[in-house]
Amino acid sequence: MLARVSSSPTFKRLPRAVREQQMLDAAVKVFSRRGFHAASMDEIADDAGISKPMVYAYLGTKEELFIACLHREGTRMMEAIAGAVAPDLPADERLWRGLRAFFGFVGAHRDGWAVLYRQARASQPFAAELATMRGRLVEVVAGMLDHALRAEGREVGATDLEVVAYALVGATESLADWLADHPEADPEKTATRMMNVAWMGAAQLLHGVTWHPPAT
Repeated sequence: MLARVSSSPTFKRLPRAVREQQMLDAAVKVFSRRGFHAASMDEIADDAGISKPMVYAYLGTKEELFIACLHREGTRMMEAIAGAVAPDLPADERLWRGLRAFFGFVGAHRDGWAVLYRQARASQPFAAELATMRGRLVEVVAGMLDHALRAEGREVGATDLEVVAYALVGATESLADWLADHPEADPEKTATRMMNVAWMGAAQLLHGVTWHPPAT
């Protein structure tokens, strides 16, 4: 007598944390490929090799799943930058290491960058989540500039520091978007290009050199 074979799918039992990471990996790929609105929970579940009810049970609705992806990718990016930048380094090396870590993250996680930057900025409430993460990055950059200026015996107002930090972060994000579209591009060379643009301006600021509009 032949044994009865079940037609229902079976799933290997894994620790919850491991299973959640599998779901997030699959979700990031699908969201980057389809966009938030076109992505389906069925496709995410298929890519993760699990059932759709399990996705809902672990990570909630599609909106909640997207936010979980956003938080994970943002945390990974900030950890990569923080792990590369030591407070006792010279100012230029701190900025260089931060840029290299940032572009290295984008180069290694292009799908994650698509979710973090392109998809999130286009939709509410995800744009607000992205703005919060960008604000944290701006605080890190402003702190690095302030530390460097104080080491040179100079102080710059908080608003000026914030403006420069926003400008550097914005330019860096735009170049990262370019990197994500050019898989042949080297992340470290991209970081070097950005460093040349950013540091030439920052070095002038450190030495008190500023531009003023002509008198009229």
